[in-house]
Amino acid sequence: MSKIYDCSDEVERAKGMRVAVDSARAGRLVVLPTDTVYGIGCDAFNNDSVANLLATKRRGPDMPVPVLIGSWDTVQGLVAEFTPQAQDLVQAFWPGGLSIVVPQAPSLPWNLGDTRGTVMLRMPLQPVAIELLREVGPMAVSSANISGKTPPISAVAAKQQLGSAVSVYLDGGEAAVGTPSTIIDISGRTPRILREGAVATDRLSEVLGMEPHVLLGRDAPEGAEGTA
Repeated sequence: MSKIYDCSDEVERAKGMRVAVDSARAGRLVVLPTDTVYGIGCDAFNNDSVANLLATKRRGPDMPVPVLIGSWDTVQGLVAEFTPQAQDLVQAFWPGGLSIVVPQAPSLPWNLGDTRGTVMLRMPLQPVAIELLREVGPMAVSSANISGKTPPISAVAAKQQLGSAVSVYLDGGEAAVGTPSTIIDISGRTPRILREGAVATDRLSEVLGMEPHVLLGRDAPEGAEGTA
């Protein structure tokens, strides 16, 4: 039977964390709080668990599962190359609401869906999530909702959608941001924002030294050249 653990209580948090870590290591699904919305997650290297995660969300492999990590160091073992551009984004926005799509390290044995050799990585600004990720390691995590429904900002709302398909729900309070992460793809020649979200486009523009319309893959606004 699935249970919600109140992580605002020290004893309950410790118990819930133990159960969540054991569940993830055993290949089961866990709901965890993040800074943006609640996520449903599993061990990123357990391919059966990732397939179960997709099935639980009623989503196909054409929408690959992102990976959350608990430290800056972890990213370097998951990517083909930790480029200066990736480093700038990590330093500016992690932990926080930016998901970064990069070429993955070729030797990784995971199957996150139809990734075409890339992986979407994020480090959330949420202490319960960070604790879990540091215990379990990289986790495949997607928003804790049935595909097409509203991503939840509380553990209760997540359980209303996912029910007993998830064994453990960690309640870290209402998600502070309440908006899904911004997704930027830096796997190609030019960075592209795939989804606008928690991190403003203007902030990304500043860090990367690129005009917002370029990041969004749009033509420059008429008359923009030469304006103050």
